[in-house]
Amino acid sequence: MGVNATVLAIDAGNSKTDAAFVAADGTVLGTGRAGGFQPPRVGVEAAVDVLAAAVGAARAAARAAGTPVDRAEHVLAALANADLPVEEAELTAALHARGWGDTTEVRNDTFALLRAGVDEPRGVAVVCGAGINCVGMLPDGRTARFPAIGKLSGDWGGGGGLAEEALWYAARAEDGRGEPTDLARTLPAHFGLGSVYALIEALHLGRVAAVRRHELTPVLFATSAGGDPVARSLVRRQAEEIVAMASVALGRLGLLGEETPLVLGGSVLAARHPQLDADIAELLALKAPGAVVRVVTAPPVLGAALLGLDRTPSPPEAHARLRAHFGA
Repeated sequence: MGVNATVLAIDAGNSKTDAAFVAADGTVLGTGRAGGFQPPRVGVEAAVDVLAAAVGAARAAARAAGTPVDRAEHVLAALANADLPVEEAELTAALHARGWGDTTEVRNDTFALLRAGVDEPRGVAVVCGAGINCVGMLPDGRTARFPAIGKLSGDWGGGGGLAEEALWYAARAEDGRGEPTDLARTLPAHFGLGSVYALIEALHLGRVAAVRRHELTPVLFATSAGGDPVARSLVRRQAEEIVAMASVALGRLGLLGEETPLVLGGSVLAARHPQLDADIAELLALKAPGAVVRVVTAPPVLGAALLGLDRTPSPPEAHARLRAHFGA
């Protein structure tokens, strides 16, 4: 017979899922990992099966450590593809039906990034990885958020968007429809090809796998650093989008005139590209001078666990113990 954990924290992205059982004092009893969480592609129940695999692995790890766990008092799941409140509600019901905890809460995964980067649930976070999203929260429970489902909801950028834009400009430069840019050379050269046409053909016919398109984003930043005006303009626009989202979220929460944490994360921002960082700092000084930037690289499951502990009467030192476990 096992014990009940205080929190079952789940963080699920498109490529991987992490789960952790956490005791009331912040001790991590067991962790587990499984594949990506993609309900739009496989359906809700099949996607939740992936979460179940991570939970099962975390339960097995706790048992192996001598602290077997039956269930949790509270399940906090920070999930990619939970972009709209209606999706959060549907996923909450699906997770609660699995019987992992007494209560269940689903949040968009950007909330986990934000909570990992702040000492209390107050601030704004922008994640810029494959896509882009922004959320904000206050201790009284108020939040600010965007639909963040791509161009349909007015989004621009992220690693995937930047790669598409870079290839668009490179193609037009090579065939004469657009202005010259070094991207017409650097993008195909990354794959050992001699022209943008050859790269387009390789991508279209599958000789270069579609999943490798994300490799174009670092090439874009390197080309920008070399002084190419087109590449430079794309980096600048990404900074503008990040600051626009952040400043709007800060304004919605009444934080625009206050010193407030602005947590940045995701692969594009965690790479700390000097020009992108400098552009963000310049634009923030104009639009949100009170924003205090923090770049977070801690595992997002830490943020999910902290959000879970926020819902329980855990002692303050529990948060510090939890952070220490994840090296944050």
